[in-house]
Amino acid sequence: MTESAVSQLDCERDGAYFHGVLDINALGGAGFASQRTEGGDGRWDMSAHQGIEIVWDPAQSDNRVYTLILKDELLPLNPDNGRQRSTVSWEYDFGGSQETATATATATAGGGVGSGPVVCFVPWSGLKPTYRGKPKEDAAPLDVSSVKRISIMIRRSGSPPNII
Repeated sequence: MTESAVSQLDCERDGAYFHGVLDINALGGAGFASQRTEGGDGRWDMSAHQGIEIVWDPAQSDNRVYTLILKDELLPLNPDNGRQRSTVSWEYDFGGSQETATATATATAGGGVGSGPVVCFVPWSGLKPTYRGKPKEDAAPLDVSSVKRISIMIRRSGSPPNII
């Protein structure tokens, strides 16, 4: 991360708090902030499952859209600059306004609009392949038996700098 994009993910037993600053002026109008799993072999076999569940509370949300990202391929770092090489990302957007959250997810038992956490089950087919932020129509299917990285991201929005 650079000084133009600083983010942090504070994890607790009951959830996580993703926050930071994204200065799109310094980034020439582009930008995103993200956190990702790191280190080790990082392989998760999710093949016994039909998808992934995302839970968030619109009442505690900032009404922004977040993106969950899974990767099944990681390349060695670029030897010229030491940076991560791009591979296909499998993305699902969630969050947004309370109305959007309710329309795209099912409320928990006893829940409803404005009454607590929203549970959204995302089947593997609901994750969309992208390459460097653009749709990748000819991507091979996601290998859910060997997920190597999980990320959460927020893209730029509004006037700079953005507090996320």
